[in-house]
Amino acid sequence: MKTIVEQLRIHGILCRKFSELSPKELGTRKRIRLYIGVNLEGYYCSVMVLSKKSRVLRKEAEVLKGLHQKMESWKGTTIPKKYIWVDAPLCSKAKAWMEQEGWKFLG
Repeated sequence: MKTIVEQLRIHGILCRKFSELSPKELGTRKRIRLYIGVNLEGYYCSVMVLSKKSRVLRKEAEVLKGLHQKMESWKGTTIPKKYIWVDAPLCSKAKAWMEQEGWKFLG
């Protein structure tokens, strides 16, 4: 978690509260690390860390959007700030779609 906080700090994102969320709590078996934080302005932010060997395609990007929606319903509030750290090759169409949806890329 220290590397995630450091990466957020490099991008100018500071959180008062920052906690890890288990994917099992959202009912998924994906190998992804999920974090929820509250920034200094009081807005919730979600951070997803995806590390894999194969390419991330648009179909998987839509699955990640579904996970974000599950995080919102689990927390009971909207989470306007969405950050993702992808340690894998990323399809250009998936990246363009995620940027259009409001995702910010770290790393």
